[in-house]
Amino acid sequence: MGSYFLSFLGIGKTKKDRAFELDLLRGIAIIMMMFMHFSFDVRYEFGQDAFSYLKTSWFWVFVHPVILVLFVGVSGICCSFSRNNIKRGFSLLSIALAFTLVTAFITNVLDIRCLIIFNVLHLLSVSMLLYAALDALGRKAGLSYNAISFIISILGIYIITLATKIDMLDCCTSNMIFYPIGFEIEGSPYVADYMYIVPWMGVFFAGTALGRSVYKDKKSLFPGAGDTTRKITAPFEFLGRHSLIIYLVHQPIIYGLLFLIFKLTGKI
Repeated sequence: MGSYFLSFLGIGKTKKDRAFELDLLRGIAIIMMMFMHFSFDVRYEFGQDAFSYLKTSWFWVFVHPVILVLFVGVSGICCSFSRNNIKRGFSLLSIALAFTLVTAFITNVLDIRCLIIFNVLHLLSVSMLLYAALDALGRKAGLSYNAISFIISILGIYIITLATKIDMLDCCTSNMIFYPIGFEIEGSPYVADYMYIVPWMGVFFAGTALGRSVYKDKKSLFPGAGDTTRKITAPFEFLGRHSLIIYLVHQPIIYGLLFLIFKLTGKI
């Protein structure tokens, strides 16, 4: 069970079967994500005048989307490697729902505002399940592998383009059922790490379509990478292979260490 969760978002059971470049990209994304969360905690949770880049438009317009595209897009590519995305999707969904319950308890009982209703875990689990359903329906309808890939790619592009239409419509409602889509919800509580379906499910589907096209053999595109290159990329690959576990534990660890440091130094 432990090895299953460690490789949950991975693409193979053995090292030789893995496309290391995907682990590398996901490792880079998880490092960037951890640094962003660290910066956010220091500046906003503990009120320190640091990491002012979080207030700049260039970060949110250019850098932040790159982090999300890397993480979600690569997860989509990896999803195309799996033979049982239904099992993986429901397993991840159970983790995501547990995450919501735990953060709701912490928010209401410990008064630490960290409520998570729909974040990247929810997004990936729902996307996996929908991808699995689309793939199964396509095969049952007798469509070819390439035809299914084309349909998924078009759907992904369509969901991405919907983001501009939602902004133009300035959609606002009080019905929480629309919350995952990305609509503004009247009276919704403060939430952390919010990630909506539009456009990010589209990025995931674009990743799956890319994986189905580029990684048909489920092998690395760079089989001849030298030992020196692999030694340099190894730490990032390790983080990429264990991205789910790291994502689950990094924020409590960062928050706890910062609380201890600032408490001991008298800054809080």
